[in-house]
Amino acid sequence: QVLLVESGGGLVQAGGSLRLSCAASGRTPSTYAMGWFRQAPGKEREFVAAISGSGLVTAYADSVKGRFTISRDNAKNTVNLQMNSLEPEDTAVYYCAAGPSASTMRATVHSVNSWGPGTQVTVSS
Repeated sequence: QVLLVESGGGLVQAGGSLRLSCAASGRTPSTYAMGWFRQAPGKEREFVAAISGSGLVTAYADSVKGRFTISRDNAKNTVNLQMNSLEPEDTAVYYCAAGPSASTMRATVHSVNSWGPGTQVTVSS
């Protein structure tokens, strides 16, 4: 199992940027696809972005495409989410996740094998 810990959340004004990071440890993190999900109050957890183990394949939710960029550094076992042009609708707890593939993680939240504890992102208008 892969252990995940997020960092980098916080409060930002609309139009601003934040960078989330996820540190992975445990059983060969580089063999897993990694991704980010988010959950706003009263809503279900939803897919945001994912990246394959090699880093060559990425997937994004339509709502963040063009604004968010996911990347990974397998030498450091980290995954990052650069979030630009943030909107109040992006406010949520963001969770780092590990799963079998980027496309599978995009298709269903139930494909996720491991979750981080989450980090709060708040975008003020």
